Amino acid sequence: MVRNKITKWEPDDFELEMTTHWSFPKRGDWATHDAKWRGNWSPYVPRNILLRYSKEGDLVLDQFAGGGTTLVEAKLLNRNIIGVDINDIAISRCKEKINFEHECANGKVYIHKADARNLDFIPNDSIDLICTHPPYADIIKYSEDIEEDLSHLKIKDFLGEMKKVADESYRVLKKDKFCAILMGDTRQKGCMIPMSFDVMRIFEKSGFKLKEIIIKEQHNCKATGYWKTNSIKYNFLLIAHEYLFVFKK
Repeated sequence: MVRNKITKWEPDDFELEMTTHWSFPKRGDWATHDAKWRGNWSPYVPRNILLRYSKEGDLVLDQFAGGGTTLVEAKLLNRNIIGVDINDIAISRCKEKINFEHECANGKVYIHKADARNLDFIPNDSIDLICTHPPYADIIKYSEDIEEDLSHLKIKDFLGEMKKVADESYRVLKKDKFCAILMGDTRQKGCMIPMSFDVMRIFEKSGFKLKEIIIKEQHNCKATGYWKTNSIKYNFLLIAHEYLFVFKK
């Protein structure tokens, strides 16, 4: 595997977020980050989470590793991280993205092909921080025929399976540590489905306490062409935010 050639190792003029409204008009182009994995989050999100809720040498978990963004940030910020995904394509991309060397990037990355609902290879109370971005039910399908892929599930079934994800998250996380999850909502028949808050309640029922609700602004939601016409015709607003929930065990 050819190592990534990198000319920029960190964001320009980075400042830690101080409010519950996060907005990153520039996605982030340092290290190996790109926007080629559909639905991946801006590296500014995990960077803020990692810096605020963990310290160097901590063990982090991202059980929906996807495009590898969190793994790259953990390595850069000297956090050790376990990256989990059920999709071989995601696993390959993650391995590619973390394939770099830098004198200041000493975090260790452990990648596992596994199901977020069954993390039996991770001991109880062993994780210092969970930092993850699950699929939003079947809004974006990440595979064609992977039975365990939660992105194939309709909302009701998705929420049922997220209960297992929440229970496993609670089991592996250390007491008094944090679990950060980014979730979005959707529409059905013109009405909002508050899927994010359903997930929030699921994690609360698993034992977590809600520390923060952060509104993350989205920047690719301009009302143009098809969407502008239909937004007016059918009288609905385009969803331009997601929720970042920070829980404490």
